[in-house]
Amino acid sequence: MTAHLKKAELHCHIEGATPPELALAQAEKYGVDTSAIIRDKAYVWEDFTSFVKCYDAIASLFKTEEDYALLAEAYLTELAEAGTIYSEIIVSPDHGNTIGLGAHAYLEGLAAGMEAARQKTGIESRMLITGIRHLGPESVIKTAEFAARREHKFVTGFNLAGEERMHKVADFARAFDIVRDAGLGLTIHAGELSGAFSVRDALDHVRPSRISHGVRAIEDADLVRRLADEGVVLEVCPGSNISLQVFPDFASHPLWALHEAGVRVTLNSDDPPFFHTSLAQEYDIASAVMGFSDDEINGMTRTAIEAAFVDEATRQRLLTRI
Repeated sequence: MTAHLKKAELHCHIEGATPPELALAQAEKYGVDTSAIIRDKAYVWEDFTSFVKCYDAIASLFKTEEDYALLAEAYLTELAEAGTIYSEIIVSPDHGNTIGLGAHAYLEGLAAGMEAARQKTGIESRMLITGIRHLGPESVIKTAEFAARREHKFVTGFNLAGEERMHKVADFARAFDIVRDAGLGLTIHAGELSGAFSVRDALDHVRPSRISHGVRAIEDADLVRRLADEGVVLEVCPGSNISLQVFPDFASHPLWALHEAGVRVTLNSDDPPFFHTSLAQEYDIASAVMGFSDDEINGMTRTAIEAAFVDEATRQRLLTRI
């Protein structure tokens, strides 16, 4: 399969990467009954609504800086053991505030875990601050202002996540202007639960270098050509797309068609254990199910490093490892 290949990931929500074993340990620590959402060491949900409820319940098991350090170190170590040299994790200061920990302490905890994983395994990682779309434009502007202050050196990018079917992309243009002016890398969830129009709106109003998901661009041939022509990178998460029924099966997934059309694509896991996947499994599926060669998969990894929100010295060092 692909165990021999180096890997890189640009799209993973850190709470959504919680290994079930860690979630069970945290539940025992805080006396929480998880029998409705974890069975046989696997997360249980039926549709997008129940997925969000399950996700939120697992996220609530992390309450302190130490908890978040443990989570980041556990996930990044797991990635490194699978040959991953770089990871960007999507983090939510709003969540840190909601649980009463505070945005600053939330980031510091994650950063401590990232540093511990790097010292232990050599894996490089960065954080993308995310605004939550369904909380509305004013909330996202506040998150953008927080991101622009760069509370930690590992914060290098900004994302917009949440319910894609709420609000227009244009409503968030001001937030993206704030983080662009601060020098942060830009990516945005689009073309997952909403169609090709949401990808076009993102390109028109946000001008990101990357799109989180973006796979439903396949519905519009002109848009696919535009993505290829402009060199916008798609953070593709095949396993997530199938689990959430964006596409019915891997045979229907457009990763191959996008790649053949010249779109710059990468492989990512999104919320891996929730979708019964991992970054290593996404690489294996690309190889064994979708028919990509090792050279083509290495090309996707190289694209991820080229599109990573890192300084040039780090980028070149990572590229030499592929």
